[in-house]
Amino acid sequence: MLKIFKDVDMSTVLKLAGLHIFVIVVSNALVSIPVEFYGIKVTWAAFTYPFVVLATDLTVRMLGKNIARTTIAAAYPLAIIGSIAVVMLEGAPTSVAMRIGFASATAYGIGCLLDVYVFQYLRENWSRQWWLAPALSTIVTNIIDTYTFFFVAFANGGDEYMAANWAEIATGQLLTKIAIGLILFLPAYGALLRYLNGKLADNDEEQQEQ
Repeated sequence: MLKIFKDVDMSTVLKLAGLHIFVIVVSNALVSIPVEFYGIKVTWAAFTYPFVVLATDLTVRMLGKNIARTTIAAAYPLAIIGSIAVVMLEGAPTSVAMRIGFASATAYGIGCLLDVYVFQYLRENWSRQWWLAPALSTIVTNIIDTYTFFFVAFANGGDEYMAANWAEIATGQLLTKIAIGLILFLPAYGALLRYLNGKLADNDEEQQEQ
């Protein structure tokens, strides 16, 4: 485990991990609030969690997969604690909060680690199309993450509504997250990528002038 944290900028990792944990905790606060859009059952977390995928993809592209893996490892235990705390504050029993917290962190860890390798493979093999790697990794990651979370958190659980409807809600959530990721977050990814590449180019020019 300690090898993961070797030869990385821990200040950068901690900032990225803090962003991941914040999004995960907020998403867990929203995941038990169902809502319907045009007959599709989802929860409000569908609109917040895609930030984690966006952040992971940008981290891999700009800083490398080692930093991305280290960020996930650092965020994982705190994501469990934070998720349990926020669900308990909402009034859920301890057993329910622990189940949701573990499900959330497990889905996050599996989904984001898979995203690191899928994104890196796609980027290395289709580097000319900047949008292809984040688009396909968004789809793959969300499929794994969404079904893992809802199955572990709600299948045969104490919340009767979620236990009876988790598969339908997960499917609706998945479709919504993919749509949001491709329609909103993919253009945002492109804009951030251009901005960060521009900043790096400006820094390189300043260093050369010095």
